[in-house]
This record gives sequence, C-alpha cells and structure tokens, in this order.
Amino acid sequence: MSPSLGALDGRVAAAPISWGICEVPGWGEVMPSDRVLAEMRDLGLPATELGAPGFLPETAAELTALLSGYGLTMIGGFVPLVLHDPAQREDALRRATEVAALFRAAGASRFVTALVQDYDWSAPVPLDAAGMRIVGEGLRQVDAICAEHGLVQVLHPHVGTIVETAADVALALEHTDVMWCLDTGHLQIGGVDPVAFAREHGARVGHVHLKDVDVATSDRVLSGELTLVQGVQAGMFRSLGDGDVAVDDAVVALEEGGYRGWYVLEQDTALTEGLPPAGSGPIDRVRACLAYLATSVAPRLEA
Repeated sequence: MSPSLGALDGRVAAAPISWGICEVPGWGEVMPSDRVLAEMRDLGLPATELGAPGFLPETAAELTALLSGYGLTMIGGFVPLVLHDPAQREDALRRATEVAALFRAAGASRFVTALVQDYDWSAPVPLDAAGMRIVGEGLRQVDAICAEHGLVQVLHPHVGTIVETAADVALALEHTDVMWCLDTGHLQIGGVDPVAFAREHGARVGHVHLKDVDVATSDRVLSGELTLVQGVQAGMFRSLGDGDVAVDDAVVALEEGGYRGWYVLEQDTALTEGLPPAGSGPIDRVRACLAYLATSVAPRLEA
C-alpha cells in the first residue's frame, strides 16, 4: 500500500507506461495486464490511464469489468491526432469521436491529445503562427466532441510531436485556448521550466503527468543524437527525486494555484532484459515515486 500523501491522497494515479507498456516497436518487453493491474492495486493506486492500444480491452463493458476487479477506475488516456493538416481533419475528428465514446462509457474524464506529425510518428515539422492557428481550430473542434461526451481535452507537450520545444509551447499557448496536461518531464526536455509553467499558466492546467528526467540524456534526444526509444532505454526518465526536474516545486505551485485534479505517475520505462521477477522491477520505481511524494511534497502542502 502507498504511504499517506496528505492533500494528494486519492489523486495520484498510474500510467501503464511506467510498467513498460508502449506500442512503439522495439520499446521492450510487454508485461501482461493482469500483473500490471495487480501491482497498481497493491500500491494502493485508485485509477489508471488506458495505455497502449491492445493492452486493455477496447470495449467499455470489458474494460470497466476488468479494472473494477482490481479496484481501479479509468481516467482517460493519450490520443495522438493530426490537426495541423486541414485535409486530415475529418479523419482526426472521427478518431477523436470514437475514443471519446469509449472514454465516456468507461467513466473516464480526461482526453489527452498529442499533436503528431502523422500516425507513424514521423519527425515533427515546426509550425509558424498561422499553422498553430489551424491547430487551434482543430483543438476547438475536439473540445466540442469531448464536451459532448463529458470529457475535458488537455494538450500534451511531448518529445517527437508538434508541441515539443519551448518555441512550440509558446506558440500553442498564444494561438490555442485548449487546457493543458502539464507533463513535468516533457516540458523540461523541451526547454520549459515546469515550475514556471505551473505558476504562469496554472489556470489552463487540466491534468498532470509527473516525470523526472536526466537532462544530459534528454539533451541528446532533443538534438537527434538519440531516438526517444534509445533515450528511454538509456535511463532518460528517473524516479521522482532522482533527476533534474523540480517536481516538488511544480506540485506545490499547482496546488497553491488551486489545481485539484489528478497527478499521474508516468515514468516511461523500457524492459530490455525480459520480465523482472514478480514483485520487482517497475513496481519498485513507482513505489519510490510514491515515497518521494509522501516525504518531499506532502509535508510542504501541509505547512
């Protein structure tokens, strides 16, 4: 069971990628869902995001039944969409509608949009202001779909997407009005201070992913020396408190600004040496993240 998280109790959830669950070819070994969900339950986590396609059932009844068997609920999940190309807009909105229907039926609340160059995750081509305004129009259409399904859309800055660097983030803030997923790791990698983002744009934060990062490795990814997969396999993402991100300051800034939503532990992990023995491996890293929140964040929120 997790230690007491004080003001964060009941608001810290899981993401399957912390257990190495990712659809990217060559990422690593994929743990079976029953083991991952059981470990989430054993850590006392109340909810999860959906994870990679195929990891969890893709019908609402099966998904809800499976999660409830482990005492978990569904938050929502990560949805790659192509919104910068008007010729692909109809297809993107169709994809968004299908996912939103599943999320609503499964009791989810968050629709986490990633702005990909294409659905093969080709290297992103940076947008100018005019291009980002086109994206903003698409995001408003997805917002409307989400509202119809009782969901909140949040934009996820992410390595390898159109909102990757500090310049991309600034353009997206200016030319869209969507809510944001504050991902402490991906903001840091792109050159954005997540603490400053929380303080300056907290009113637009509708969801949070907590990551810590080894900046020396992430710089090699952003420069193109390493791919994202290679960076993850080289240990780019660390347990909270073991990297270069001021995760504690970011959470405190969010809470002081009135944020009361989810904090999802999302330490991208790649299992490159087979499955670890039962009760070890990724669960140890997630347990360390919970201990960090209990010892380094919760006391500051009570002070």
